[in-house]
Amino acid sequence: MKRPVKSWNGRSGLAKVDLYTRVTAYMLLWAAVLVLGLLLLIRPIRHEAPLLLVVVAPLLNLANGVLCHRFLHRAMDAYLRPGTVLPPREVLPAAAVTAATATAVLLEAATADVAGALPGMLGAALVPFLAGHCLILPRRTVAVHQALLAGVLLVFVPLTERDTAQGVTTVLSVVFITGWLAVTVRLSLWVLGVVFELREARDVQARLAVAEERLRFGRDLHDILGRNLSVIALKSELAVQLARRERPEAVDQMIEVQRIAQESQREVRDVVRGYREADLRVELEGARGVLDAAGIDCAVTSPGPALDLPAEVQAALGWVVRETTTNVLRHGDARRCAIAVREEEGTVLLTVENDGVRPGAGGGDGGSGAGAGTGLVGLRERLAAVGGTLDAGPGDDGTFLVTARVPVARAGVGR
Repeated sequence: MKRPVKSWNGRSGLAKVDLYTRVTAYMLLWAAVLVLGLLLLIRPIRHEAPLLLVVVAPLLNLANGVLCHRFLHRAMDAYLRPGTVLPPREVLPAAAVTAATATAVLLEAATADVAGALPGMLGAALVPFLAGHCLILPRRTVAVHQALLAGVLLVFVPLTERDTAQGVTTVLSVVFITGWLAVTVRLSLWVLGVVFELREARDVQARLAVAEERLRFGRDLHDILGRNLSVIALKSELAVQLARRERPEAVDQMIEVQRIAQESQREVRDVVRGYREADLRVELEGARGVLDAAGIDCAVTSPGPALDLPAEVQAALGWVVRETTTNVLRHGDARRCAIAVREEEGTVLLTVENDGVRPGAGGGDGGSGAGAGTGLVGLRERLAAVGGTLDAGPGDDGTFLVTARVPVARAGVGR
């Protein structure tokens, strides 16, 4: 009994919505099969209907459930992938067995006094197929088919020796049952499709943010190196021409080239240092903004202006915030994340805790872990450079906790 619970808790939020929607549709289908199976056992049918129908109708009902279950599965997949068309071999067997089951129900109604049970029996016979039928066709086509179904029933229901009022009531009841089912199933799959689109949009947003940062870094390098390399190329060409003429000015030009190259190296180092170093205050605000934009409730507890740490400590802790925030978005399905910075006995303590941990994500490190790759290793190396340590692992109630500790020689952080 523990494995299904584990399987459910181990799923992401999107996977849970997907599973819930599909299981609900399957339950509607099999509930209809069960209802019809019970109605086929009522006394009038057992005693008044021909024995062949009494035996064959339940078998057709069971076959209807099995084939329509497979059809519904394919129809839901097709609905969630716009443009997918199911081939006739996926549709016709389910349609044929549904028609046979409905025909058996009408024949039993013609030979046995089922009275008020006929609307429920016909509705239960048609529901398994129509649950998938409403997903593979446009809404208007489904509405037209519902109208055609009502016309067919208006022709055949009176053949069961019912008067006009009873026949119309039966048809209206069946149309209502099948129409309600079509609306319910289609709306449920529409909501699931919207959830998939939102998840995809969030992933695209994260990729765009990374691409934008790469473009910014590329522009910075271009602005620095483009100008300097052009000057180096011109002066090198000039030095070559002077050297060919054995002019002493060639040496001066090469010295200038050397100076510009050294200056370019220094400027590139400054750009890379500014790009790679992380400021703790900026990273805390950035984490809050990014997680809030992704729909994750982010609570940041920090001394704010009182947070006065050495630059190297801030850079190391800022990288912890940046890396864990990235992995909350990439490796988990979190709904909340808590980031706290405080001082405990001469040690600055940074904690990042999130829920929505996926088993096996990030090499078993969960949502905020960086996985078995270089993430945690890189963070530990950065913290070790300032005498700090990093712990990461499962927390309480299915959360994941990352804790960074860095000793400080003075009291610079509020409690």
